[in-house]
Amino acid sequence: MKRLTLTCALLACSVGPAFAGASSAGSLASFVGTSASSHTTSPGNQKVVLQARDDAASFVASDGKIRGAQLEAALRYLRETSANARVASDMQLAKAILAL
Repeated sequence: MKRLTLTCALLACSVGPAFAGASSAGSLASFVGTSASSHTTSPGNQKVVLQARDDAASFVASDGKIRGAQLEAALRYLRETSANARVASDMQLAKAILAL
């Protein structure tokens, strides 16, 4: 059931060039939040995204020059669990993490 919920969340997110728009950033943030809060097969992994907020803020503020270990772990987790996250840039995912 949880996989079905995650799959539905993935299908609801827009893919491709639409990520550049503000509404798609909201969709991506919604997915990141859904992924972080509902993926309970590995309880430690759901915290990975939430704990990366400070690193995501540094990454965004430095225009991608500062890459913390927690952000790297969150990006890896999101890309392993979502096809949509695989096509999003690191900056898009970092901004989505900040929007949580």
